[in-house]
Amino acid sequence: MSETRPGKRERLVAAAAEMVYRQGVAPTTLAHIAEAADVPLGNVYYYFKTKEDIVAAVGQARAERLEATLAELETRHRTPKTRLKALVDMLADRADETALYGCPYGTLATELSKRPDGTNPLATYLMELLISWAERQFQQLVRRDARDLAIDLVAAYEGAAVLASTLAQPDLMARHSRRLRAWIDAQPGLATA
Repeated sequence: MSETRPGKRERLVAAAAEMVYRQGVAPTTLAHIAEAADVPLGNVYYYFKTKEDIVAAVGQARAERLEATLAELETRHRTPKTRLKALVDMLADRADETALYGCPYGTLATELSKRPDGTNPLATYLMELLISWAERQFQQLVRRDARDLAIDLVAAYEGAAVLASTLAQPDLMARHSRRLRAWIDAQPGLATA
């Protein structure tokens, strides 16, 4: 049984996502994306009229991937505490890639938020997905400060990702992951798992 090749639109979005992650939005051109996706440049315009359109599709694809990942954590781990720690572990497992390019969600959200109009709902949505998910976990642990704890968790991870990338130190992510796990364990009121 042979695997079918993804369609042109899917290949374009995948290529764009990889290129935007590795080199940023500004240096990524439609021609580069078309070449990486093995799609003739003229065909790109059938699916995406502008670079902004393909960047929006990349953001949507990242959001959908993050939603699926968070849903999987919900089904694979029984307690909120183990889900929070699994999130930290999952992010730490990407340490080498994070040290090279940063967090795929955080870097994209940062770039999108720097757009000329000053705001980007997709950038907000990417970060809000992580924060809201973590907040629900802390709420299930009966924490009145669930929102603050969720923001602390996401900010700690994103900050570590920036440092790991800037300093080119993947081990920083592993060390910080251990600290975040200990921080989760040390929170008063958290149920043990």
